[in-house]
Amino acid sequence: MSSAEFTKLKGKELVAALDFRKLPKVLLHEHLDGGLRPSTVVELAEESGYKGLPTKDPAELAAWFHRGAQKGNLPEYLEGFIHTCGVMQTKEAIERVSFEFIEDMFHDGVVYAEVRMAPLLCTDGGLTEDEVVEAILEGLRRGEERYGVKWGLIICALRHLQISLEAAELAIRWREHGVVGFDLAGGEHGFPPKKHIDAFHAVQRANFNITIHAGEAFGVESIWQALQYCGAHRLGHATRLRDDIHLQEDGSLKLGTLAQYVLDQRIPLEMCLYSNLHTGACKDLEEHPFGLFFRSGFRVCLNTDDRLMSDTTMTKETILATELFDLSLADIEKLNFNAMKSAFAPFDKRLELIYSTLTPAYEKLKM
Repeated sequence: MSSAEFTKLKGKELVAALDFRKLPKVLLHEHLDGGLRPSTVVELAEESGYKGLPTKDPAELAAWFHRGAQKGNLPEYLEGFIHTCGVMQTKEAIERVSFEFIEDMFHDGVVYAEVRMAPLLCTDGGLTEDEVVEAILEGLRRGEERYGVKWGLIICALRHLQISLEAAELAIRWREHGVVGFDLAGGEHGFPPKKHIDAFHAVQRANFNITIHAGEAFGVESIWQALQYCGAHRLGHATRLRDDIHLQEDGSLKLGTLAQYVLDQRIPLEMCLYSNLHTGACKDLEEHPFGLFFRSGFRVCLNTDDRLMSDTTMTKETILATELFDLSLADIEKLNFNAMKSAFAPFDKRLELIYSTLTPAYEKLKM
């Protein structure tokens, strides 16, 4: 097959012709406590004396997490985190999980990854939040030294707790050591972003980066607040932005003012296909708004969200998107460029990865 013929392949034909695992990929939305290896959960439980696991068999435990995640709503999806956080209560455990995250990224072809975590969830064993962050960063650094994968850590606040300002200050405090931004995570219903406005103002005044889970389990109002009250630079999920895009009788699209703003301002949308199905953010994958957003010019990128819960990887997400939405190699390249341009890494590091890693790799595939 000639290079010209290869670059014209789309969808399932492209999937059959290409090793997607080796494609250089960029990941911006993954929760550290949602991506543990089942075998690691079992081993850490044994080491720490944690008794809550439903089974000690790694394969059975993996299946348990996957079943639990596929209940179609966010609250039940989040139940599995009780166990992953339950075994992440020592520096050694947290550092191991962080190192394995980078190792997993390397084997999945990810060249840059941002991983997020709410340090508060790892303090039941007596660690301070600063000690949790320090352990995560040490594991990530050790992973980079071994595998070369670049990374950034995002600190999460939990939207059902009114202590988000402390989490914001924690993120700012560690910004010179590998923390690249601040996030608000957790169930949206009843906990709108604007209730945490003091935290976001603190981050804004520190000239720091903000991403917010918005429009996953709640509507356009959540997205609007994330942007216009809280100053989000990126949006986590934002599937409900689809509600502000209307199909007209002639088949054309009419964007509401919010959707038009997101499009015009190039607000990045961190989309997670399998997770959005499992949490009920979309009814089925075929109707996922990713395709509409991408074809309409929105700055979207693919992500995993929670690899353990949703039994996914960046390779799986990319293959799924390629098959469902008939993507070409140029489309996949654009998605990863979208992600790298939208990363919270400093500008010079983004350029370096674009020109030294992404561009050469995709140009070589086209030859």
